Amino acid sequence: MPTEAEALAWLSAWDQQGTHRTATTGDEAGADWLAGEAAALGAEVGIETFPMHRLDPVTAEVSFEGTTLAGVPMFDAPDGDIAGICGPLGGATPVGVGPISPLAVYSEAFRAMRRESPHQALVLATGGGAPGLALLNAEGFNAPYGPPILLLASEHASQLDAAAARGAAMRVSLRAARTPAAARNVVATVVGSDRTRPPLVIMTPRSSWWTSTSERGGGLVCWLACLRTVLENRPGCDVVFTANSGHELGHTGLDAFLAARPGWETQASWLHWGANIGAAGGTTAVMSGHDDLRQAMATALSAEGQAHAVTSGEVVPNGESRDIHRAGGHYITLVGTNPLFHLPQDRLPHAIDLPAVTRCAKATARVAIQLSR
Repeated sequence: MPTEAEALAWLSAWDQQGTHRTATTGDEAGADWLAGEAAALGAEVGIETFPMHRLDPVTAEVSFEGTTLAGVPMFDAPDGDIAGICGPLGGATPVGVGPISPLAVYSEAFRAMRRESPHQALVLATGGGAPGLALLNAEGFNAPYGPPILLLASEHASQLDAAAARGAAMRVSLRAARTPAAARNVVATVVGSDRTRPPLVIMTPRSSWWTSTSERGGGLVCWLACLRTVLENRPGCDVVFTANSGHELGHTGLDAFLAARPGWETQASWLHWGANIGAAGGTTAVMSGHDDLRQAMATALSAEGQAHAVTSGEVVPNGESRDIHRAGGHYITLVGTNPLFHLPQDRLPHAIDLPAVTRCAKATARVAIQLSR
């Protein structure tokens, strides 16, 4: 079981790698580091690559009344260069402006707003749990839709509202380079004593918009803690560990993992260590469509003294286990809330509740052993 010192060492290494956006330098550094840590624990590690087009913003700005504001494009919206009068979302002006939450991508209302928008471009001030630029995941990365969208930091919300009230003329410029690239999933298999049994998959995402130390770090600590524990206690079934890139781009890494393993959505059991585990100021929740699995995770968390909520079995998770849930698969998701979710200031030391990360890692290791016997 990991100590707080071990968890902090893993988190510190992650925190020093920079931005972990898929197929960028920081993402590559994260893959190399995690593969090295897994190998040091005694695992046989494989790297599974998948092709994608890395999107690199070239121009992402809006200009009006002598002011130019820079932001980031929505990665699953098209490029564009649009000029015209601005107004609130839902109106008939060429440019629509308004607020948006990084959690909006999980709502059908947001998708419908984009598909049905009367505007030729949207300029949205992001609103996370703290000031800053809280980017939205590109759930439709491989099939961009709706009008071009510029995302701005929350500090510009009042400025945009005032411009809309005046009917200011705006020019939105969004252009990006799309470069063929390869992203990497880090995969390790611990062979069980009975290979006729269905496998157990232990999964965590390892890519993100920013450094994302509390968003991604807690899940990675849990993943490494489970790997070490399973290696020390030979399992009955095969246990396959995967840490996937492509999270913020429509879960493309999980798609690649599953494409190589048809049918595993329902044939395997899944442990998904999701976002914000042990984030400072956050909460912890257990999600599963199965009563026995929810109870197993809740019992392990209680044994470690970690406060948590248990959701209804009908609640659909937002992360990678969403597809497993909808397929009727057998899974547990551990996930948290985070006031710095998708914000660049999600860094050590202030973003992490180290005792909570360590408690969660110990609890996940307990469950890994229980389900792999």
